[in-house]
Amino acid sequence: MQELDHQRTIDILNAIMEFELAGVVRYTHYSLMVTGPNRIPIVAFFKAQASESLLHAQQVGEILTGLEGHPTLRIAPMEETFKHTVKDILTESLSHEKKALDMYKSLLETVTAASIYLEEFARGMIGQEEMHNLELKKMLRDFS
Repeated sequence: MQELDHQRTIDILNAIMEFELAGVVRYTHYSLMVTGPNRIPIVAFFKAQASESLLHAQQVGEILTGLEGHPTLRIAPMEETFKHTVKDILTESLSHEKKALDMYKSLLETVTAASIYLEEFARGMIGQEEMHNLELKKMLRDFS
């Protein structure tokens, strides 16, 4: 086993935490902005995404403090596009989920062969993010 690069791992985890916390805000906003005949199930979907983002931020924060890191109080920057059609919101969500996937892949690259626990955590999160990407792509199909 190689030695874990603690500082790089902490930096990546803090970036992920900021991004997941931004996801809480993003998905809460989206849940409020959905209109139309399919509003109720789409609102429920976005509320669930917001809750999951908070859970992910908490999990990452626990790992950070376990590594003697200091969890950030910041959230990742978010741009308000003022586009709130269901298609626009789902497209923005897919973009957000793709970035999250890339961040967890970066974590995996950093911890591989240095920490089995962190490797498994990263792999599990990658699996979840890949499922979110597939789900959003399926939701967007009717709009193409």
